[in-house]
Amino acid sequence: MNPIRLGVNIDHVATLRNARGGSFPDPIEAAKIAKESGADGITAHLREDRRHIHDDDIYRLVNEIDLPLNFEMAATKEMLDIASIYKPHAACIVPEKRQEITTEGGLDVVGQSDRLRRIYDELASIGSRVSLFIEADEAQITAAAELGVPVIEIHAGAYANSENSPAELEKIKTGIKLATKMGLECHVGHGLNYRNVEKVAELREVAELNIGHFLIAEALFSGLGNSIKRMRSLIDNVRV
Repeated sequence: MNPIRLGVNIDHVATLRNARGGSFPDPIEAAKIAKESGADGITAHLREDRRHIHDDDIYRLVNEIDLPLNFEMAATKEMLDIASIYKPHAACIVPEKRQEITTEGGLDVVGQSDRLRRIYDELASIGSRVSLFIEADEAQITAAAELGVPVIEIHAGAYANSENSPAELEKIKTGIKLATKMGLECHVGHGLNYRNVEKVAELREVAELNIGHFLIAEALFSGLGNSIKRMRSLIDNVRV
């Protein structure tokens, strides 16, 4: 079976740093450990309110880390301007609400297609590989394909929150099969952990998993390198 990429989201290293102020723990050091531990890429979400990752973190990730950066961003002019400066390897457009604790669902591509098309065109023009973070929903997947983006990332939150519900997993499977038929590369993220990741990684059409909060939380007990290595082992073993 084809190999699967692991993207490590370092946002919540920055969350911990910001809770106290100062410069520790350093998310860029976390990115270095992620690389040493088998990560294929680094994901960072620069939010409007800068609640975790800051602008300087993005600058340092681009200049100090020899791994592809997946820049998660809202569909705003501010974030588009920042992406235009740093030209990340990949840009994942995500929904963002100021009051949410974490991303609560997928983009409404159907309702925002004209706006997203303009942003996609600009990101593509600077060389970033654009993905849309969406639900495993036929209408949203079809709209993403019609937009012309090469990649979608399926929001796995409902599956994770349901304690691995077969019905929620089936929704992901169905969405991924549809997207693959439409020529889209499929990634999955949000809420994945040691208990639920294998069923998702078994889906041969999935090219990449993006995992953050669980790995950072698990690092409190086992160390960041060990938490990433174990995740790497779990997803690789089901692809043998």
